[in-house]
Amino acid sequence: MSDAPAHTPVRPRRSWRRLLIVCAIVALLLGVPWWTLLSPAADWPLAVTVAGSVVLLAAFLGLPLMMMLGHGRRHLDWAAVTGDVLLGSAWVLFVWSVIGQILGVVLLLAGVPDPLRARVVAVAVLVTVVVLLAWGHHEAMRVPRVREVDVPMPRLGPGLDGLRVVMITDTHYGPINRAQWSAAVIDRVNDLHADVVCHVGDVADGTVAVRLEQAAPLERVRATSARVYVTGNHEYFSEAQGWLDYFQRIGWDVLHNKHITVARGGDTLVIAGVDDRTARASGLEGHGADLGAALAGADPQLPVLLLAHQPKQIPAAVEAGVDLQISGHTHGGQIWPFNFLVRLDQPLVAGLSRHGDRTQLYTSRGTGFWGPPFRVFAPSEITVLTLRRSAA
Repeated sequence: MSDAPAHTPVRPRRSWRRLLIVCAIVALLLGVPWWTLLSPAADWPLAVTVAGSVVLLAAFLGLPLMMMLGHGRRHLDWAAVTGDVLLGSAWVLFVWSVIGQILGVVLLLAGVPDPLRARVVAVAVLVTVVVLLAWGHHEAMRVPRVREVDVPMPRLGPGLDGLRVVMITDTHYGPINRAQWSAAVIDRVNDLHADVVCHVGDVADGTVAVRLEQAAPLERVRATSARVYVTGNHEYFSEAQGWLDYFQRIGWDVLHNKHITVARGGDTLVIAGVDDRTARASGLEGHGADLGAALAGADPQLPVLLLAHQPKQIPAAVEAGVDLQISGHTHGGQIWPFNFLVRLDQPLVAGLSRHGDRTQLYTSRGTGFWGPPFRVFAPSEITVLTLRRSAA
């Protein structure tokens, strides 16, 4: 028997710090709404103040717990849905409570006294939030609108002029079973008569086995020339290789740091793809964005369409002389005004932009949604990129 003193397991300080940070953020997200809706200045009946406070306190306690159970090691879908709804609702409520405080200042300057002023602000904020959440949920769950964009590519051969590239990305098949939605999305894609169909990553949150019902319609995608896929960062949260194997099994070209060529009318287009920029850090053997490997053996005189999940992968594309990079990842911000925070991390939130002398970048707002089932002022899209042989 050892004489060494027994060591009682101690929870790492880092975990406690993380918990305190999370609690502080949640307290801010719900504390500002509490003050906006239930401040003493409003002089609500006691029953209203108590009921409202209980609801917000339950959200404060439930949000971290549901996120931990839903997105932690247990991966309980019901908890993930509950936590995601609470998170999205808290964000919208926080944003419009801040705006409500500004409205309160305007009413104060206009001479409106309390409790009328505080009550007008509270009702206006509450009604706005309810309307936006209802509308945002509808936008998130609907089949995306088709967005058509003409992209000039001067190096494109005349035989490829008018090539139709249909792009879907960020489908995020997840804890809400959207199998019917997925089937409807693919029906709409097939109605577009694509030459090339691209899925630019973040196909699902979970393994192939868990999300197969929602992913199954991808097998029905039709394209006259090619169907191509690259990984997004969320694949590396579960099983990236499993998703690569699945797409290969259903007949798609998996652009795992590789390229294919598409020919029409005597002209050729290189379609290349790279792993997500987080792939190398995942530790998964053989994974990591490598544009050099993706373009190895390609004729440098040919135009290049590159699939790269994150817009911030554009510097490598510019250096390699890529003509067009298509990306997703940003969701267009998904819930306004989160787009301003996304812009701090990515060079573009949505749309077509130019980088360097040759390279263009198209960033999709995404086909599905992640987490909170809401899209507020950031509609989803299925994108038709028509490549045009015209001067840029």
